[in-house]
Amino acid sequence: MSIKYLVVDDEPIAHRIIEGYCKDLPHLELAGHCYNAFEAMQFLNQHHVDLMFLDINMPKLKGFEFLKTLQNPPKVVVTTAYKEFALEGYELNVADYLLKPFSFERFVAAVNKAITHPQINTFSVTTDPDPKDKRLFLKGDKKYHQVALSDILYIEAYGNYTKVHLSKEMIITHEKVSSYEDMLPSENFIRVHKSFIVAVDKINLIEGNQIKIEDHSIPIGQTYRINVNKLLS
Repeated sequence: MSIKYLVVDDEPIAHRIIEGYCKDLPHLELAGHCYNAFEAMQFLNQHHVDLMFLDINMPKLKGFEFLKTLQNPPKVVVTTAYKEFALEGYELNVADYLLKPFSFERFVAAVNKAITHPQINTFSVTTDPDPKDKRLFLKGDKKYHQVALSDILYIEAYGNYTKVHLSKEMIITHEKVSSYEDMLPSENFIRVHKSFIVAVDKINLIEGNQIKIEDHSIPIGQTYRINVNKLLS
């Protein structure tokens, strides 16, 4: 399942940078380019868009004012040179706020946030796609791996790195376990130890202070026992 994205920015160079980054992320599909808010309004009325990269300092109608007019907006990543509007962006429930110029690594992090970001905002409440359809881009071995959330068994701290254990492989990434805790949907993944997050639907057995997932044993930390007890209640 591809994610269709729209770039809304009055600067052509911004379009080129974003499109160039997206070409390295195979799950993203370009839906279109808009150079002001009015073009974007018309485009969204005629096309389906999953993700919008939105500049806020545009002529005639600013990005946030445009966003407030949308009844059912796509997920939004703000791209701007102005950090002072970040609070307003989060009040409008944008997935992330990118300050120009931004690196490819920071861009990928924003896309990951958007993919897992709940589609709940001040304008409307819509049902988010089934978690099994969601995907992340994980950096490992100097490559970006596209991973379905449904393939993740558990996540394990590994020194300054993190091991993401999948159904058929394991990827070592530079993200911290706490970053995954923030990124992954809490109804599908729970932290059970300072070093472990597990996929709820992959748990085979809970016995004492151990969780069994396939042939793996994951410890339950005392601090995180309450998370496990919520599953059992």
